[in-house]
Amino acid sequence: MAIMNEWNRNDLTSFLENGGNGLLYFYTPMCGTCQLAGKMLEVIKEIAPIDMGKMNLNFYPDLAMDFGIESVPCLLFIRGGEVTDTIYAFRSVPYLLEKINEHFG
Repeated sequence: MAIMNEWNRNDLTSFLENGGNGLLYFYTPMCGTCQLAGKMLEVIKEIAPIDMGKMNLNFYPDLAMDFGIESVPCLLFIRGGEVTDTIYAFRSVPYLLEKINEHFG
């Protein structure tokens, strides 16, 4: 199974400054919904050729402010280094694949 990379601040800065296209997943370790969302994203990582990173929001509270994150789990869609969409309700793997196709298809 493909493991989603844990990003640090430098990884995020580099991705955004280089006009990256992909997904950024914010979570906290004690969040049960985040654990389920993370499992869905691991499945996505196996079947969709898309850059994807995850960050523990407990370590980056300033990013919650910068990106206007209201709660976790949170998935940012990033195109050309800019956030194009934010979702909090992951729903299902097919739903997430549909959203990915809308943004990157």
